[in-house]
Amino acid sequence: MRDTAFTPIAQPQANADQLLAWFIRLGIDGEETTLPGLCVAAAAQLSQCELSQLYGRNESTGQLALIAQHLPGAQPAVDPACTQDFQHEQVLNHVLSHRAAFSLEDLSGGVYECGFLPALASPWRALLCVPLFNRDKAIIGVLLCASQRPQHLQECSDALSQLGSFALIQLALQRRTCSEGRLTQTCDSTPPPRAALGLIGSSTAMDETYRLIGKVLHAPYTVLLRGETGTGKEVVARAIHAAGPRSRKAFVVQNCAAFPEGLLESELFGYRKGAFTGAERNHTGLFDTAHGGTLLLDEIGDMPLSLQAKLLRVLQEGEVRPLGATTAHKVDVRIIAATHRDLAAMVAQGSFREDLYYRLAQFPIELPPLREREGDVLLLAREFAQQASTALGREPVMWSNAALDQLSSHAFPGNVRELKCLVERAVLLCDDGVILPAHLPLSAPPANAPVDATLRQRLERVERVFLIDCLHKNRGNRTRTARELGVARRTLLYRLARLKIPVGDAREEC
Repeated sequence: MRDTAFTPIAQPQANADQLLAWFIRLGIDGEETTLPGLCVAAAAQLSQCELSQLYGRNESTGQLALIAQHLPGAQPAVDPACTQDFQHEQVLNHVLSHRAAFSLEDLSGGVYECGFLPALASPWRALLCVPLFNRDKAIIGVLLCASQRPQHLQECSDALSQLGSFALIQLALQRRTCSEGRLTQTCDSTPPPRAALGLIGSSTAMDETYRLIGKVLHAPYTVLLRGETGTGKEVVARAIHAAGPRSRKAFVVQNCAAFPEGLLESELFGYRKGAFTGAERNHTGLFDTAHGGTLLLDEIGDMPLSLQAKLLRVLQEGEVRPLGATTAHKVDVRIIAATHRDLAAMVAQGSFREDLYYRLAQFPIELPPLREREGDVLLLAREFAQQASTALGREPVMWSNAALDQLSSHAFPGNVRELKCLVERAVLLCDDGVILPAHLPLSAPPANAPVDATLRQRLERVERVFLIDCLHKNRGNRTRTARELGVARRTLLYRLARLKIPVGDAREEC
């Protein structure tokens, strides 16, 4: 630190002592949640200004975000969800482009636009902005101080720049340490329970899905979700994001079949002002929006070939270039792709890039159709009925055995989506609190339909429906259920395990 930092100020020794005390406090007491607030409080005291603001700069995108503010009588907190970019504000941009402090001793009648400052009854008169640097001399932020009286603030620019730089460097170190600690903790832990994933199903077909999700949850691999329409690919993608280390960041979904080629490109990569007719401002693409989080590219098989090449570059290099931009910038995004189409067949036909296919299929997960998820139909139907009743403000509905039998025998070509819509309609039609076959627009199987299961399988299906209904009626209490069925409790437990019927946190009291 240079000795001239506070030389022109009265009582330089006292100010130097204050500065040293703030450095010590930032180093000892500063935590990830308190460091920004301590920094702006220190800047306000040392500069004797009413307002101080700390801006952090994203080294990849150049965006400048307000992360802390000190203003007596105003709300001191800054909304962490705010994504407003201040890099183009005239005063702040001057500091970023010139890499030097900028001060105005009297803002009245000036040519500089300062409308981004908080509006108070008395106008702002003096202003100081200083750049903040990391150890590589790259700008990582800006510290701003403003006063409602004319002041000569230039003389404390060096000290404030060093103080703010120290605070942001400490903040980055703490965030990196916390992130590595969380990653180590999650990687060493066992896979999350099925309930934590928010997925429903206990069938053998779903066992493999759960196993694969647990394997890839904390790995940086690209995931390709394959399966028929309606099998819940977006639900699984959300589960991977929510249970993984990126859960605190954004989860962004883009259907590649929903936009024409030109619009899809601008949505994914963004564009710069003037890139094309109608581009009147900069537009942030979805890759930048999902920075640090997850981007789900649904219906990836419908992406045009020209965009497939750009997507491959993002996956290989981790960088995007918006339309109209001359340079690319880095992004940290986990890609999850989903499709119901046979991408391998599309590669053979020349309608999908082979190199992109192998890059996307780094970790494929095949979601089973509902007709192969033995017993899951009833579990899903009860959950959907509960959700629909809650949404309609009704009491939970019951299921008649005939309605459950009808559900169990249906093939559900539309899979989980079809079942959900069917149950929601049934709940709406149900007036007496019991869902009947009449509420389900399903045609009964023809009498001469071929038998698609052995006698044992058909008996187990009937037994499963009966046991689930009895458990539901007794609110999961296995002791009361066994008593009602007239069997020993250990016999009931054996049958529940044999039929893979989950009971969750069922109560054990008598």
